[in-house]
Parts: sequence; C-alpha cells; structure tokens
Amino acid sequence: MDELNCFKAYDIRGEIGVTLTPEIAFRIGRAYANWLQPRRVVIGADVRLSSDELKASLAEGLSLSGADVIDLGQTGTEEIYFATRELKADGGIQVTASHNPAQYNGMKLVREDARPISNDNGLLEIKRLAERNQWQHSERRGSLHTVDNRPAWVAHLLHYLPHKPQRPLRVVVNAGHGTAGPALDAIDTALRARGIEIDFIRVHHRPDGHFPAGVPNPMLAENRSATRDAVLAHQADFGVAWDGDFDRCFFFDERGEFIESYYLVGLFASSFLQQTPGSAILLDPRLTWNTLDTIAQHGGRAVIGKTGHAFIKARMREENAIYGGEMSGHHYFRDFGYCDSGMIPLMLMLTILGQRDCPLSHYVQAAQQRYPVSGEINLTVASPDAVLENIAAYYASQGGTRSDIDGLSLDFTDWRFNLRASNTEPLLRLNVETRGDAALLEQKTQQLQQLISQCQA
Repeated sequence: MDELNCFKAYDIRGEIGVTLTPEIAFRIGRAYANWLQPRRVVIGADVRLSSDELKASLAEGLSLSGADVIDLGQTGTEEIYFATRELKADGGIQVTASHNPAQYNGMKLVREDARPISNDNGLLEIKRLAERNQWQHSERRGSLHTVDNRPAWVAHLLHYLPHKPQRPLRVVVNAGHGTAGPALDAIDTALRARGIEIDFIRVHHRPDGHFPAGVPNPMLAENRSATRDAVLAHQADFGVAWDGDFDRCFFFDERGEFIESYYLVGLFASSFLQQTPGSAILLDPRLTWNTLDTIAQHGGRAVIGKTGHAFIKARMREENAIYGGEMSGHHYFRDFGYCDSGMIPLMLMLTILGQRDCPLSHYVQAAQQRYPVSGEINLTVASPDAVLENIAAYYASQGGTRSDIDGLSLDFTDWRFNLRASNTEPLLRLNVETRGDAALLEQKTQQLQQLISQCQA
C-alpha cells in the first residue's frame, strides 16, 4: 500500500506528476464516494493547466462508485461551497492549489451543507481508502451533468450590496490570472443590469495557468505592486487582489497602500453589527485588540476561535456567528453557509464606500494608529513545540495573560503577541501588536525574533 503524500491537514495539495497524478485523483474520487456514500457531488476546477485532467479523473472515480456528478466547469472554491448547498448536493470538491506555484494542484473537499472535510472529520479515512486502492463493485454508474450555477451565485452576492452606491466608484481588480477574472465579469454584468455601474480597472485579468505575473498570492509583498500602481495610475477608490481560487481577498486604499486584513475584520464586523446588534463575531487569536474593541463598541459578542477554515466554520455554526474574519484574508459569512468568500468582501466594500464621500483610508487609519502590527513573520525552526515552550518560560514571570487557544498568546498591558506553529511546514508564525506604540512594536518584535533564534542555537 503506497502512501499518498498529497493529503494535508485541511485539503489535498501536491506536485503534478510527483505526488499528485490523474490516477491518484481517480482514487480520491472513489475513496470520497466510498466514505461519504453521496448520491450527488458537485465538482469544479481552477485555471491550472492540470486541473481539467484531474477533474475528469476525479469525476470518473466518483461516477464508477455510483455518485452522480454535477460539473460546474471553471470555478472559484466558494462557488463549490455555494452550489453544494444551493443544489442540495451531498458533497463538493474543488480542484485547486489556491496560491501555490503552477506545478502544483490539489483539492478542497466538503460534505453536505458545505461542511468542510479535514483530518479531524474524514480526510484521514479518505486517505486510507485511496491508499488501499481496493474497491467494491457498484451496481450503478453515476451520471455526469454540466451545470452553470454562476448566475445563482452572483445573485446571492448582490444581496450584500442592497443599495446603489451614492457616488461613482472606480475599483482596481487584480485576478492574478486566476479564476477571479470571469467571475468578476459576471458580477459586473449583473451590477449593470441593476443600473449599478462600477468602473472596474482589470489587472492580470485573463485566466492563464502559467501564471505569467507570478504565483497568485497577494500576501507576498513582491506581488502587490501591480495593484498598487494601477490604483495610483487610475486614481481608483480602492484595489482588490485575489489568490488563485479567489477564496481570499486583499485590499488596497486609494493611496495604493496595502491594508492588513486584520483591520478589515474590524471594519466588516462594525458593518454587520450596525445592521444586527448583539450578533456574534468570530476572530482568530493572532491579532485581536482592534477587533475586540470594535465588537464591544457596537454591542456585539466576540468569540475567539482556533485559526484555520475547518475550525472557524465549525465554531461559527456553534455560535451562530454572523461574520468571522482571519488576518490571512479569509472572511466567513453566516448567510453564505458559514463559508468563506473572496467576493462578498468586495460587495461589502462597495456598500460601505458608496454610503459616504470618504476614502477607504478614513475607515481604517484610526485602527492602524491605535493598534500597529508587525505583520505575520514566518520563522523556520527545527522543533516548533520546543521553541514555544521556551518562549512561554521566558515570559512566565512578566505578568502577561496567557491563552493556548491556538499556539501561544500572551497579552501584556501595552503589547501582545501570538506565536503558533504552521500546520503544514516547520515554521513558527509570529504576530505582534501594541497600543499605539510603534517603537515598542519594533522593540518587542526584534526581541521575540532574537529569542526564537537563541532557542535554535
């Protein structure tokens, strides 16, 4: 029995021809169907050069196991989430490697109601079945249908823009040559049909699995200049850039400045709480002070949950949270099945900026000044758990409030930090924030990096 190294904690990810092949995709389809026993499964794929072949093999494995397959064609991951619920399917699979380089691909799996499948609730069982590669004969072969569900998805998105903006808006949209381009065109067409004309300035818009502008990952500083430059050149109101499967989005203000997603979580939380006071808002523990203050000011209920989409979605269901946000650019919505969407935030921003003649920077600058942040710093370490223990021991006598919800969080009077191990790499991820003290931020960030380095010596 060969081990399949493409299975990760939350999804499937591998190098084409090395750890992920069409034959493996076929086995994953059979294993998924054997484990879940679905009647109907929705599938879709991103623009990668290997995606269509992998999707075809996946569909073959599903149908040979008796599942009817609904192929949505080229999709963003959130379209699979939406269609699984909208079409009342028993599960959904998106073929994508998100923001990874072009030679990689993978899959994101959900079950009924778009509930995520991860190591905690089925992915390991699917892995074992795929590795065993022994299948019971199915009495029926499932059917394969192609369906265009994008109009229904776009119609849902427009619920988040209930009123026509009171002023003209110009927006730079950077698809990164991923799946976002055609989706944005469909959104633009639907907006115009309702008499809403947004001037979209398209950057790296055409889908291209070679990714000529670089890996579709706006989190990388070197990938931000195209959006920033276009905002400045076209005097746009703001810019948005997406990753390859557009389940994450990143914003730039009217000055072309990249906005840490942490501050957007607070902005969107306030927008939801103004409409539905008292609602629960979910946040992750990496950066918290601004979001907690915002939720308190607007009479909401803050819930801090473990980082990662599977954990966030499960906790949102438990708390019936109206909105949840991570500083990684994932935003989750109760009315979207508690799933993450990279396009709903665009609709929210159009709504917010369309109400008043104020620039985007106006809405975030107070929070940026009140709680400056380090930005997430990735540190390669040999033994993440040992380093975490040493850092905790160092600060044990300094009077901070400790939380172990996700990694190590320590809150002091004027500063705090979170240090957590990556789920997939030998990395520690560090985030630091202070109460309005940029000098203290730099000092504590350097101190922590030095301590971590010393723990490695």
